[in-house]
Amino acid sequence: MAMTEWIAALLLLAGSLLMLLAALGALRMPDLLMRMHATTKAGALGSGLIMLAVAVYFANAEVWARVLAIIAFIMLTAPVAAHMIGRAGYFVGVPLWGRILRDDLKGRYDPEHHTLASPEEFAERRHPEDRRQHQKPPHNR
Repeated sequence: MAMTEWIAALLLLAGSLLMLLAALGALRMPDLLMRMHATTKAGALGSGLIMLAVAVYFANAEVWARVLAIIAFIMLTAPVAAHMIGRAGYFVGVPLWGRILRDDLKGRYDPEHHTLASPEEFAERRHPEDRRQHQKPPHNR
């Protein structure tokens, strides 16, 4: 076997192990957000390594161009898709794991208007009387 075949085999093995790790994360993690985290990171990196193995094995400029385009597409779209799926799951009420210590979004989502309040807006909604105390004085010119 040539050196490129060994490198391709190692990349395939590493990519396959990461894909296996993603599958185990999907099975073992307790809630939607943790499953999304495990599958997105390990799955995107694993598929990227497998695609690199293809490019190394074929050693063709056309294949390299396609592989790099595929990897860029995966790296750009997988996190965005996972974020959107996780956000939708959170907002429709998919239960979080019972041992979660902090929920930064709790109470900040307005289901009627489908908006998420910033920390300042959220604090203002909770304590409108404190607004006068925290306002900056007008700027003098």
